[in-house]
Amino acid sequence: MKKSKSSSPEKLDRKLVERNRRIHMKGLCFKLTSLIPPHHFRPSKDMLSQQDQLDQAAEYIKQLKERIEELKARRTLAMANTNETNKNIKDTMMFGLRLPVVELKDLGSSLEVVLISGLEKNFMLYEVISVLEDEGAEVVSTSVSTMGDRVFHTLHAQVKVTRVGVETSRVCQRLHELVC
Repeated sequence: MKKSKSSSPEKLDRKLVERNRRIHMKGLCFKLTSLIPPHHFRPSKDMLSQQDQLDQAAEYIKQLKERIEELKARRTLAMANTNETNKNIKDTMMFGLRLPVVELKDLGSSLEVVLISGLEKNFMLYEVISVLEDEGAEVVSTSVSTMGDRVFHTLHAQVKVTRVGVETSRVCQRLHELVC
């Protein structure tokens, strides 16, 4: 008769530790895949192996990092444009450039319009907004401020159809006709 070998307590401990590790890792993988939007998984989360789910989660994280870098670059460009606009306004005030001033910046899918006029030159802001909307842009924000005898109008507009865009030279010409 053969003696049955009993497992040593050391082997049982290793098996239990390994089992607990696998359960813990499975829980972490489930938590990770639950954080990824369902539409990101192709064809479906239920049909993918755990390795496929982890691969797609890694791809999603890579896409998020790329998007963050793209947004940082856009923010840097927008900040540079804002600083340039502020510098141009200060230069205008210091050197007494002829009023009114019409400045239009094409920022891709958006526009920034800066109008500087004197207190005596009156135009209706709704007319400026109408020009922008006629040319395919939707005004999303405006600000008006007065400094000394100058009135500063800043308008931000989104291009309605980005693939078509806005003809900025035409918009600038129409604004000049309106304000000058």
